[in-house]
Amino acid sequence: MDFLEKVDKTTRIWASKEMLNLLLSGEDYVEDDWLEKGLPKLVDRIVESYEEHGGINQSGDAELPSKQAVIEILEDLLTILFPGYFGNVKVGRADVRYFVGSILSSVYSRLVSEVEKSLKYLSRHFGVGSEETCRKRAKAVVKEVLERIPEIRAMLIGDVQAAYDGDPAAKSTDEVILSYPCILAIATYRIAHELWVRGVPIIPRIMTEYAHSITGIDIHPGAKIGRNFFIDHGTGVVIGETTEIGDNVKIYQGVTLGALSFPRDERGKIVKGRKRHPTVGNNVVIYSGATILGGETVIGDDAVIGGNAWITSSIPAGTKVIVAPPKLYYKNSAENESIDSNQQ
Repeated sequence: MDFLEKVDKTTRIWASKEMLNLLLSGEDYVEDDWLEKGLPKLVDRIVESYEEHGGINQSGDAELPSKQAVIEILEDLLTILFPGYFGNVKVGRADVRYFVGSILSSVYSRLVSEVEKSLKYLSRHFGVGSEETCRKRAKAVVKEVLERIPEIRAMLIGDVQAAYDGDPAAKSTDEVILSYPCILAIATYRIAHELWVRGVPIIPRIMTEYAHSITGIDIHPGAKIGRNFFIDHGTGVVIGETTEIGDNVKIYQGVTLGALSFPRDERGKIVKGRKRHPTVGNNVVIYSGATILGGETVIGDDAVIGGNAWITSSIPAGTKVIVAPPKLYYKNSAENESIDSNQQ
């Protein structure tokens, strides 16, 4: 009995015979000297590809913001916004001033460094400004953003309360802060938005896409979102760059607030800088799977958008949009009879 037959008879097969054959035959092709002879050749090929294929590698003096550094800064800011909930340090009342001061001092110096890199990138790209200008502007921007923390916290208190009030399953605001993905996504957005409105490139997107990767909620930092915002469940939500959302809005999983089309210039390139995404008024509820598209689309105050609706034109205030239920047919296998669900 050969090896493969023995495997078939004695174990549960997790791979095909072809895969096992390849695995076994690979032993014939091991190069013991690959590190000495093969690796240098591979290094040469990779370095040559840096010259041949530009656009996906950065080297030399053109330093960009560090993705890892930005994420670490974001996590420190979240511990300031939600002390005792985010981070690994337990904060007591006696040492809270030291705790806040220590973290903010560290965040300030690190964020200035990353913002300066992003502004230098902008300066190189457009050929304007100097290193000294970028350095001074970075300090001013970070100072302004950090000084907005009390206002950001006030907004987040409303967001947390909206989640607690809007979800019958929520047992406490502690549970909401610690476990609901929308809190991480919205808090990250509110930090990133402060950088975005001050013209900082790259860093706001690093922050919101990091939250997107964890929560499944994609909020562009350029969107404008009012108070008491709640995203129930959250997975698959997309909120585009020029979206405007009023106060007391609740949306469910799978909702898209997106662009209807992308205008192009005479060279066929997408024209940027225009309003491409919808405006949502106050006290609006948007149920799961709804898609609302277009920069001229306005959802009026107090509207309710039903699940799976497809909307590309404005909806008046106070309107309820409901998708007509589809026709479902149930086939009775015993009697070989089809039943129309709408006739039951």
